[in-house]
Amino acid sequence: MENMNFFAVDLGATSGRTILGKICDKKIELTELTRFPNNIIETGGHFYWDIYALYLEIIKGLKKVAQENIQINSIGIDTWGVDFVFIGKDGAILRNPYCYRDPHTVGAPEEYFTHISRERVYDITGIQIMNFNSLFQLSTLHRNKCSALEAADKILFMPDALSYMLTGEMVTEYTIASTSQILNPRTKRFEKELLDVVGVKEEQFGRFVFPGEKIGVLSEEVQKMTGLGAVPVIAVAGHDTASAVAAVPARNANFAYLSSGTWSLMGIEVKDAIINKDSYDKNFTNEGGVEGTTRFLKNICGMWLLERCRKEWEATNNYSYTELIDAALAVPAFRSVINPDAPCFANPTSMIDAIRNYCAQTGQPVPETYGELTRCIFDSLALRYRQVFGYMQEMAPFKIERLHVIGGGSRNNLLNQFTCNAVGVPVTAGPSEGTALGNIMLQAKAFGLVDTVQQMRDMIGQSIELAEFEPKDAAEWDAAYAKYLSVYREDI
Repeated sequence: MENMNFFAVDLGATSGRTILGKICDKKIELTELTRFPNNIIETGGHFYWDIYALYLEIIKGLKKVAQENIQINSIGIDTWGVDFVFIGKDGAILRNPYCYRDPHTVGAPEEYFTHISRERVYDITGIQIMNFNSLFQLSTLHRNKCSALEAADKILFMPDALSYMLTGEMVTEYTIASTSQILNPRTKRFEKELLDVVGVKEEQFGRFVFPGEKIGVLSEEVQKMTGLGAVPVIAVAGHDTASAVAAVPARNANFAYLSSGTWSLMGIEVKDAIINKDSYDKNFTNEGGVEGTTRFLKNICGMWLLERCRKEWEATNNYSYTELIDAALAVPAFRSVINPDAPCFANPTSMIDAIRNYCAQTGQPVPETYGELTRCIFDSLALRYRQVFGYMQEMAPFKIERLHVIGGGSRNNLLNQFTCNAVGVPVTAGPSEGTALGNIMLQAKAFGLVDTVQQMRDMIGQSIELAEFEPKDAAEWDAAYAKYLSVYREDI
């Protein structure tokens, strides 16, 4: 196999990276080139992303490979979902894009449902209702007579906007578009019925592309800035979770995945969207995957709980993860458990107080020490994963035989073992760099280095070290799950 180098841009909601992926002897090696913050700008009562700062960081990464005389074969960009950029008739960006955390969409779904019912919106899109989805952002901007929306000739999602800045080509990549709650997963087209309410037309989006398609090449301007030639920019799975799922090193199709980090996403990969009363009632979502698949999944609160507690502890003790895990193992299991997705944990002033209040309101011992709080979080996450895993198994068209944990949380062996015990199937942990690997391997697929996603997954499995876990202590975890259900609340 020919040695090739691929340049991945991986942008998250707090930071971004540029990464070099080298494929040699049927294995892939990753090298982080640059890392940078992704800052939210607060001004005028709104929250914005700095699209120009992100573009500049990509340029810096490209300059670095040119300076080091690295020949890259292509470039791919993935980002978080739902947010978008307005482009004017002259091709200029009309303003920095709103951040999905902007409060202007609070209550937006309910207002939209006065035009089209909640049930109808879900039936068309199969996307779980969240106020920051693109549909509700557009609805809010339309209702508020946003000048940028009124002047917009084109609307580009975040990875597509950055590709446009590099190439001058306007596209709409399938997986990122699928997060918008505008796309019909059955037709894989934007739904006119939904767009009409917000005064937007389908032709205002770029040409549709799927993962692996070429968007264009670096513009002459970017070539001069970076010192590179006409390097192709490839449409990878533009939604970061879609790229991560493409990197799951599964050996067959009968698997579930848990993308574990600040937030967790648990799902399966299916051919056709699962849209029915059960999926609606349990608020599952259907997002685009690679090779025309659908990612049937549910968002779950993840290590956000512990990260917020650590932030509070920083003032007196900057506990390491090793210290927290050791302390958690030193206290009794299942003393107190919470529903990690209860509203009180979304963005509390004090996460520690929120956890303690939940336990007090449900008649449980209140965790006091950092060890008790950490154990409560780990036990509760594993039990919540079991709950969602059970929902998913009921709706899956196949028996789920294994759970793959990917992302940063795959390095947490204690939580991985707890999760394995809770769900009752073997767990494979890794890769931790799933998004970057998926991004790079989809570029490699575009160049013919692999022919199928399964070949991508096989190569990833051969390139990284995976950790395997088997279920233990079934009776103990069954009893714990019964306790969890007894204190489970959605109204705290």
